[in-house]
Amino acid sequence: MKIAVAGATGRLGRHVVDVLTERGHEVVPMARSTGVDVITGEGLDSALVSAEVIVDAATGPSPEENAATEFFVTAAHNLQQAGVRGGVQRAVVVSIIATDKFTGGYGAAKIAHEQAWLSGPIPARVVRAAQFHEFVEQLLQWGTQGDIVHVPEMRTQIVAARTVAEVIADVATVPASAGTELVEIAGPREERLIELASLFVSRRGLPLKVESVPTPADPDAELQANGGLLPGPEAKLAGPSFEEWLDQQQ
Repeated sequence: MKIAVAGATGRLGRHVVDVLTERGHEVVPMARSTGVDVITGEGLDSALVSAEVIVDAATGPSPEENAATEFFVTAAHNLQQAGVRGGVQRAVVVSIIATDKFTGGYGAAKIAHEQAWLSGPIPARVVRAAQFHEFVEQLLQWGTQGDIVHVPEMRTQIVAARTVAEVIADVATVPASAGTELVEIAGPREERLIELASLFVSRRGLPLKVESVPTPADPDAELQANGGLLPGPEAKLAGPSFEEWLDQQQ
């Protein structure tokens, strides 16, 4: 099967490319570095010729709601139009668990992303994932001030990006009529972000103290702190756990 992956060099996209390739599919990596730009449309037509499926794992340069929304909606429109010309039969769209509960920010932008695909001419299925294991290190970088790291209060069922890629590959290779429109994937157990961050700091031997702090400026801070980002009862749950994943990285 010929499958085109948008965002192919990103944190998730590179795993999607690897998994699909390992399973014997013909993969077309779409990223600016491969000459394909989902915003300007450069290279899309040639990339999508005879492709059966699009996986949209592209992410924009800004987490700000308006900028992110513009990116996602524009990318979805361009991929759909070029996909129709190329004969694409279906699409898989990557999103975030509980994104429909967010009142603003990046979560609201992902809802616009989902809606742009689901209302378009190509049948689409949405894979909503929990936060990736790699998300912890990114938050540490953002929250470090001297020898103190501030992380938001958050309950999450964090998952490996590779695990999400495996689910995306499953969904991408099954006809749309054979599956539900929405799939959730999360890690094996609920964890608190401060415990994950503390474990990361300890394993890496970093001279940092981790503190969990409320973020009153974030309209969705309460949602994050009280379990609003946890998966629903029908979600797929799969390892490795964050601790096991850290062991694998070392």
